[in-house]
Formats: sequence, structure tokens, C-alpha cells
Amino acid sequence: MPINPRAAELRQLLNEHNHRYHVLDAPIITDGEFNALFQELKAIEVADPSQLTPDSPTQKVGGYVAVGGLKPVTHAVRMLSLDNAFEDADFHKFEKVIAVELGETELEYAEEPKYDGLATSLIYIDGILNLGATRGDGDTGEDVTHTVRTVRNIPLKLRGNYPAFLEVRGEVFMPRDGFEALNKRQIEQGLKTYSNPRNAAAGSLRQLDSAVAASRPLEFCAYSLVKADGLRPETHIEAMELLKSWGIPVTPGLAVIKGFEGAKRPGKTCWSAALR
Repeated sequence: MPINPRAAELRQLLNEHNHRYHVLDAPIITDGEFNALFQELKAIEVADPSQLTPDSPTQKVGGYVAVGGLKPVTHAVRMLSLDNAFEDADFHKFEKVIAVELGETELEYAEEPKYDGLATSLIYIDGILNLGATRGDGDTGEDVTHTVRTVRNIPLKLRGNYPAFLEVRGEVFMPRDGFEALNKRQIEQGLKTYSNPRNAAAGSLRQLDSAVAASRPLEFCAYSLVKADGLRPETHIEAMELLKSWGIPVTPGLAVIKGFEGAKRPGKTCWSAALR
């Protein structure tokens, strides 16, 4: 069946407006105008299912129920957890090891907010979201592609000059205002409430019914570029800029700091740092 040019145009428009709204926070059309475009595309796909593509914005609304539970996913590169430095001595010990490894005495770091949610790996093949998986024990996680696809700011299709294969890792989290609204709704419906936003995010992403996840205020923020065919950025900042150029959200507070004194500035106790 030939491609419907209007369906292709609508997919491009809706993906662009989704990016402007959820990633750039700079919408240029109203919610009503967006919904009209969305419903037009949905009507075309319902009338002719051959027009439905994996990157269609209509696939973000959920509805698919995973059968038999969440399937295991073996990570090609182990997903590590972050280490903590609660005392000055902890950071100095870390810095000494890195300085010896790099042969440098003055180090710069990339500093960014640490979101508390569920560590998640996203794999894109030819620019299309192919897999979403939880960290699990680091070696083996769970396939949550069906719910990852419903997270509003995760692109189903990359933008720009993207690589043939990309693995990016980050955090699926729930903003506090969304968490409070969710718990209020749970109480009104006589359902169990969540103890904190992290549990709410994890419970939402691990739902078997993706329609449930689609109804939750989940967001994603990238913190690591694991592999991008043909590319090897030299710094973390460069890697994050590449992800941003492909339409993947990164932390808004990303900055370069110098050594221990830069890391210890007041008000930064909940931030993470990586070699720049």
C-alpha cells in the first residue's frame, strides 16, 4: 500500500510539536490545534492500518498489554549505579584515582542534577525507538518498551543526523507536582498511594498495561551516551550535546566545574558529577 502523503506530513508535524512542547518547552500551536492534527492522523491510520508506523505519535497513548510479564533483557554493556561522596575525603579519594589514571592534576567535571527515578536504557535503530529496558541487576533488566513509548518527552524517532545505532541511558522520573496529583487521584479512586515519586515512576514504568503508564506524568532525562555508531565524543558535555541535537532531553542544569572547590559549592549536595 503506498504511503499516504498526508499521514507522513501529520507524523512529521506532530513529532515536531511534541518536541517543542515536551523538550524545548516552546509550543507554537494550541492544545486544541494539536489534538485536531492528532485525531486526523488517527482517523487515517484506523481507516488504513498499513499507514501506521512505529514512530507515529498515536503510538504514545498506550493500550498494548504485555502478555506473560516483563521479559528479561541482557545489557550489552553493564548498567552501573552511581557512587556517593558524603564527606570531603570521599571526593578527594575519587579525584586522586582519576588524576592518576588520566595523568592530570587539574580536573574538570560535568555537573548536573540527579533525578531520582528508574534507570532506563533506550536503544534506537535507524533512528526509531527499538527497545526500552530497566537497569535490573546491571547485567539483566526488564523489557519495558511498551511503557517507555508512552513517556511524553521520549522521541519515537530521532531528529537530525542520527547514527544507525544508538544506546542512551537516563532516568525515567515523576515530577513532584505530578506525583502529588497522581496520589490525589489514587485516593479519590480508593486505590493505594505511592510513598515517593521514585516508587511512583518505577511502578508506572513496570506496568503490564501501557495505558496505565500513559496516564501517568512520567518524564525522561538522559545522563549517558553508551554507544553511537561512527561517533566517539571526547567529553560528557559533547555527548550530551549530541543527544540534545537528536531530540533526546538532557538535564537543564548541565555545567562544567573545576575540581573539588567547584563541586563543593553550596546547594549542590544532590548533584552528580562526571569527567567532562
